[in-house]
Amino acid sequence: MIISFIQKLGKKTLDFFEECGQVAKLLFDIFRFAPSLIKNRRNFIYQMDHIGVNSIPLVLIIAMFTGAVAAWQAAYQLKGIAPLSFLGAATSRAIITELGPVLTAIVIAGRVGASIAAELGSMKVTEQIDALDTMGISPVRFLATPRFFAAIIMMPVLVVFANAISIIGAYFISNFFLGVSFNVFFESVRRYFLFGDFIFGLIKGMFFGGVTSLLGCHIGFKTEGGAEGVGHSTIRSFVLSSALILILDYILWMLIF
Repeated sequence: MIISFIQKLGKKTLDFFEECGQVAKLLFDIFRFAPSLIKNRRNFIYQMDHIGVNSIPLVLIIAMFTGAVAAWQAAYQLKGIAPLSFLGAATSRAIITELGPVLTAIVIAGRVGASIAAELGSMKVTEQIDALDTMGISPVRFLATPRFFAAIIMMPVLVVFANAISIIGAYFISNFFLGVSFNVFFESVRRYFLFGDFIFGLIKGMFFGGVTSLLGCHIGFKTEGGAEGVGHSTIRSFVLSSALILILDYILWMLIF
């Protein structure tokens, strides 16, 4: 029994490092094919529209309620410790550095990362990707590269929208339910705003977008087993992307601060 457990653990470990190597190779190939975006710009722009523009309504809805919850939570934390005049600073810094980028990334992992895995997985099981190889068209260049760079570019844009709407949502709660005026709230935001926090949030958004699209492409290319395999790949893409977003968030905090 112990030997069987050790064998399974060893196999899982080897499979893990093998998959890490496959993801690293895919990332290398994506950067190698980056110049092809100029020739393939129509597909690239389409992916920017699909990943970024089409995600805006969902991101804004999530962001509005994120800001509202952040305001209630910050007011509860400040109660008896500091006046509510600090509410704007407390909510805005939490939103800009953490809530905006992370929650937006998880939403995109569910909407876009799973979509990429399902789309490429369907192409894999129906042998469309094999057909591209047969015609001498690299699937990485044609399918993965535009999606990867579109996610890297559009995620910071979505984070900016999410930050703005979240702060507005926090202000509405602060004003209508907690009695904090417009001038007091936004003066607090202005006084304690750090441009470095804003840039840090955008950098995190770029990393999160890259991780989401990279995993979606990798899992999609490795899909097997017909429709059932596509469903499994879709779930696996979202689960792994969400987990890695949180892990990467911690690593970036450790490296920068």
